[in-house]
This record gives sequence, structure tokens and C-alpha cells, in this order.
Amino acid sequence: MSDPTAPPEDPRAARTRRRLRQALLDECTERPLSRVSVAAVVRRAGIGRATFYLHYDGLEALAVDACADVVREAVEALHAWRGRPDPVHAPPALARFFHSLAPHAALYQELLTPGGGGPLGRLLHRDLRAYSLRERQLAGAPDAPLVASAVTATFAGVLADWLHGLIEATAEEVADQVWQLLVALHRSR
Repeated sequence: MSDPTAPPEDPRAARTRRRLRQALLDECTERPLSRVSVAAVVRRAGIGRATFYLHYDGLEALAVDACADVVREAVEALHAWRGRPDPVHAPPALARFFHSLAPHAALYQELLTPGGGGPLGRLLHRDLRAYSLRERQLAGAPDAPLVASAVTATFAGVLADWLHGLIEATAEEVADQVWQLLVALHRSR
């Protein structure tokens, strides 16, 4: 998530990164990330190679940045409820989140390995665990670090395995299934 204490970003740098992210996403709709080159991305973005390296140390860093919104969306979807959670049905935002993955599923598969690892998995783990830990601590829930870790690992693992076809379910089904697991983890301690 963004750091509220960080200085504001230079609009030109933000624009350049936005163009690079979009160029990478466009390239990845035509071929897997492993077959995308820096040359193709900078050509599509209309910027120079040196400019690319001012912002990113390689394609993987750009790809993780381009996919970082999916992490924010996952965290928001998991916390898109108020009051007492329905223990059976996920909030509609969670099913919408799983549906939203389709356009870039192949890229997410390259960055999020089965079990929830990989560079996107590390970002998801960091951000989701921090959010879950903060929420549990604010609520005074017991074993906040333990449950935050369990929730994060469960969600990242199910998400990754579903993307890789290891879990056969529709977006709605997997949303409800992972939701039931997460509710059970929150209630277990």
C-alpha cells in the first residue's frame, strides 16, 4: 500500500511509470512475461530504454508494479463487509475480485506461484498481513499475529492455486470457499 508519509510523486515520473505498466500489460496479452523484452515494452510505451532503467531494475519489478493493484483490490475485497460477516457467502466484492483476474490471469500465474509464493505473493503477503494484523489489534482480538499470518497464507495459497487450476471452482465458488476458511480462522482463536 502507499506510504502516507512519502513525499508526493513527480507527475512526469508517475506518467512514465503508468505508460510502462500499461505497455507491459498490453505485451502480456500477446505473449507470456517470459517472452516479453524490455525493448518491446519501451517501444510500446514510447520511451527510451535508459528511462525504463531509471524506474525499474528489470521486467519482473515492472510486472509486480503493474500488478500491485490486484493486491490492493484483494485486501479491499476481503474487508468489504460491515457488521457480522455471513459465514457462508463471501461479500460480493470478493467474487468480483476473482472475476477481475481473468484479463491478466497468465501474468498473475507467472508472478504468483502455487501455494502463494513468487514476487506478487510476497507483496500480497506483506500488505494483507499488515492490514489483517492492524484490524485484529484494533479489535483487541487474541493472537493477532498468528491469525493474521494464517489468514494471509490461506488466502494467498487459495488464490494462487485457483489461478493455476489446482482448485476447480467458479469465481463465486472459490470466493465463498476461501471466505468460509477465513471466517473459521478468525473464529478459531
